[in-house]
Amino acid sequence: MSEGVRTASSRHYGLDWLRIAAFGVLILYHIAMAFSPWHWVVTTGHAYPALIAPMAAVTPWRLGLLFAVSGYASATLVARAVSPEAFVAERSRRLLIPLIFAMLAIVPLEMWVRVLEGGYPHGYLRFWLVDGWRVGTFYGVEFPSWEHLWFLVYLWTYSLLLAAFVATDGAARRMDRIAAWLSQGSRLLWAPIALMTGVRLAALFVVPEGQGLLHDVAGHSQYLPLFALGFLIARRPALWRSLHRHARGAMLLAVLAGGIVVTVELQYPGDVVPPHLAMAANRAARSVMAWAMVVTLFHLADHYLNRDHRWRGSLGRAVFPAYIVHHPVIVLVTWFTLPLALGPWTEAALLLAVTLAACIAAYLLARAVPGLGTLLGVPAPVRKGGTRAAIC
Repeated sequence: MSEGVRTASSRHYGLDWLRIAAFGVLILYHIAMAFSPWHWVVTTGHAYPALIAPMAAVTPWRLGLLFAVSGYASATLVARAVSPEAFVAERSRRLLIPLIFAMLAIVPLEMWVRVLEGGYPHGYLRFWLVDGWRVGTFYGVEFPSWEHLWFLVYLWTYSLLLAAFVATDGAARRMDRIAAWLSQGSRLLWAPIALMTGVRLAALFVVPEGQGLLHDVAGHSQYLPLFALGFLIARRPALWRSLHRHARGAMLLAVLAGGIVVTVELQYPGDVVPPHLAMAANRAARSVMAWAMVVTLFHLADHYLNRDHRWRGSLGRAVFPAYIVHHPVIVLVTWFTLPLALGPWTEAALLLAVTLAACIAAYLLARAVPGLGTLLGVPAPVRKGGTRAAIC
């Protein structure tokens, strides 16, 4: 890697591949949720404790990685924007338009299945026209809900905070000081862990854990620092040297922390609530693993994946529509195949095949139908060597 050449507006193909792989893991993870012992939207009727260990090993870092990559990509968008206001406008267009469209046209499908589980007697047309727009609890389900699209809401909010920061006087000097401080010794490794772990443990038994933009202290304590660190690494490329220097230590920390996470989840599976000490150890280990895995994967991506391929552009553009449609498709297929009592391998193969087909169809339609690309977050293709940032 050549830090002297790379700028905030240059493209890092390795992080593009990380983003593509992370969304692939997300799809497989959600399919596995239909077979796991944990509570989910709808289950297949097959619960396999063997899934606990691999899923627990992925949980602490799969979403944090996406926020770190998004922070890195945001540096490109900020560098290209003529002003922080222009950055906010562009980010809003690329995140809020797909969010609103999906809330109107795609999320209601999943919400319908949720109320069907509670005994809702009507079909989807009646639900979409009348009952899907309620406020409050309906058949045990809270309305409105953005379901899996909470990632877009968080990312848009973090983008606003980033724009406010870069608009302040002396923002560049503050980034220089932070980058210089983090570059010393092993600070890049332990300082983010200390921050993320400290905030999460301080709120653990005080603030209830749960998604929600205004009260998800546990989530924001992880995702916002990772987003900010991704941005800082992109804007201060010299941090890559420190990141590479600590990659081996990060790998070891990730393995040790992952072992704690898996052990606690195996001892207290499903909805079993562990004792306070075990819960605190689990949450602390998740924070350690989240940053350790980001350091590890950024290191590997920079060394081994920072090269282009003819499929990279198409796969990268397909990520957003795949993210929007995959979750409702998994829920719908699981729900409507329950009466068939399929075997687990048949059910898993069907879920994977239909989900992939739906993701491909969404991308192809977004490319073919005028205006649908904007609604599904598919940017126009760019020539090889272009600097368009990943949308997420």
